[in-house]
Amino acid sequence: MWDKGSDLASWIDRWAGHQPEALAIEFEESHASYRELSQRIADVAAWLHEHGVGPGDRVAWLGTNHPAVIHLLLACSRLGAIFLPLNSRLVVAEHQWILEDAEPQILVAEEMFYEHAQEAAQSDIVYALDDLTGIGNDSTSPRVGRPSDAVLLAYTSGTTGTPKGALLTQSALASNAVNSAHAHDLSPQDRILTFLPLFHVGGLNIQTLPALMTGASVLLHKAFDPGEWLKDIERWQPTWSLFVPATLNAVASHPQFEKTELSSLKGLMAGSSTIPEAATRPFFERGVPVGQVYGATETAPTAIVMRVDQAHNRPTSCGKAATLCEIRIVNDDGTDVSPGAAGELWVRGPNILSEYWRNPEATSASITDGWFHTGDVGHADRDGWIYIDDRKKDVVISGGENIYPAELENILAESPFFTESTVVGMPDVRWGEIPVVVAVAADVAQASSDDVLDLFKGRLANFKHPKRVVWVDALPRNVMGKVLKHEVRELINNNEIFD
Repeated sequence: MWDKGSDLASWIDRWAGHQPEALAIEFEESHASYRELSQRIADVAAWLHEHGVGPGDRVAWLGTNHPAVIHLLLACSRLGAIFLPLNSRLVVAEHQWILEDAEPQILVAEEMFYEHAQEAAQSDIVYALDDLTGIGNDSTSPRVGRPSDAVLLAYTSGTTGTPKGALLTQSALASNAVNSAHAHDLSPQDRILTFLPLFHVGGLNIQTLPALMTGASVLLHKAFDPGEWLKDIERWQPTWSLFVPATLNAVASHPQFEKTELSSLKGLMAGSSTIPEAATRPFFERGVPVGQVYGATETAPTAIVMRVDQAHNRPTSCGKAATLCEIRIVNDDGTDVSPGAAGELWVRGPNILSEYWRNPEATSASITDGWFHTGDVGHADRDGWIYIDDRKKDVVISGGENIYPAELENILAESPFFTESTVVGMPDVRWGEIPVVVAVAADVAQASSDDVLDLFKGRLANFKHPKRVVWVDALPRNVMGKVLKHEVRELINNNEIFD
């Protein structure tokens, strides 16, 4: 079992002892063995220590996929510090809010984001990625990180429109790695092709970090390109890769899909949203099974798993509880429901968040006796297979990114264009869902749909922007005045009334 005095980086050190020359990470033209990865983590930890980073301090990263994400995370684990990956798709104002809330000691930015980072931080905490390239191995740092220390601070938009920082301990990430290792039967012989963004717990923790903690090899793509993915399937011969529905569709529709040899793959995993059978069918037809991982930022995220050896017969189920997790499906009173009945999914296990950063109210509302309330509605059949019926009712999951309507509605509320407005998700072939504004026009305002869409420019990341506007005479509400979003969704899904 894991030594209680160890940090996450010690897993890499041990593999460096067992297989020093084995490939750990390949990225563009660079190749790092486990010996080199272990040394690099120690060097980055020394650099952070020299720049004043100590236990509990936050170290932020802003950039695309890069080995530096792994170096910084595991260097933080040695120091007992906390790694804060920033979503590179957000705008300056969004990053500024997170930085003011998290108060990092250091922000390391990739060159293309350096000026953006400086504007968001408005302080001298920003360092360029190049500042890490010249550091040597002639200095040391204290090794004080412990399993109980927080090590990852991942922000997720909340239902109120204000981001929440989920705080995950080193033990939580190690437990998640155990869950993932069982889900994939990971071994040092596995080869993982990662292209999903490492600033999300999915891209970081479903396959990438667990693979490194298992002694496997990782090929890291800077970003997703279906053509490059297909080329590297043949060149690099990976055994696993992780997808969301939009990327499954992009690969399956690529002209080279049918011509590419896929036999190295044991399977693919998919997550982030409910996985349509149509998205996985082309891969099953080519002999590549597609499993599923269900979870959330707050569960690190591996909570429910559909292994690839079980997936063919249950393509719409997300599986059963991961190795170290327990799952309950409960009604509004917190009582377990019967098989077949729908209820909210609760998760308990050593991989769930310890708390929301500086937000005890949200922590208390989301965790009951160790059970994390996912907010998702699902049911289990009599054999215990779990199905997701409605993912966080209000959340829009577009291309694998969560979009919380409250963020958009807060901006709409400032505008004189409407007497009332709301935001819901609409099914979309390419993205899975897109956010749509449904609004009642104010008598004094003569706003076009373009005027409405312009409200979001520079305030929210482009992927969050509504794609359409629906003008209606009134929004459906209950007797308490609450907007009935399920009726709004039915309204726009059943009627082609877009402006």
